[in-house]
Amino acid sequence: MGHQLRYALLEHLGAPDDPGGCHLDLLLEDGDNCRSWRLEAIPQLDGPAVQATPLPPHRLVWLDREAASVSGNRGWARRVVAGPMRSALPADPNQPIQVELEGMAVIGLSEPVVLEITAERCRMRTP
Repeated sequence: MGHQLRYALLEHLGAPDDPGGCHLDLLLEDGDNCRSWRLEAIPQLDGPAVQATPLPPHRLVWLDREAASVSGNRGWARRVVAGPMRSALPADPNQPIQVELEGMAVIGLSEPVVLEITAERCRMRTP
């Protein structure tokens, strides 16, 4: 059996480039790092999409950390939810993403949840 891909949703506090002082980092495992996006809020299940601003790749270690300071004096991050992800990401980073996330019951969502990212918009829906 192959490696189980993972995801994490982190609360990022005190980032110097964040005027609101708090946002979420969405990380999806992709090879040797994580594709990453900044979200202002967790999308409501079967609700409207939220802005998903692409970020530089994050290190895989962030999939395992509960909480830690961010290098370069860029604030503090703590895990909101993390777990296994079904489906690999498309090779082309400009292609739409659709993956199933497990472990979302921790934040009160039914499982699994389908995560979709298209044109810098992110939504979550029931399968």
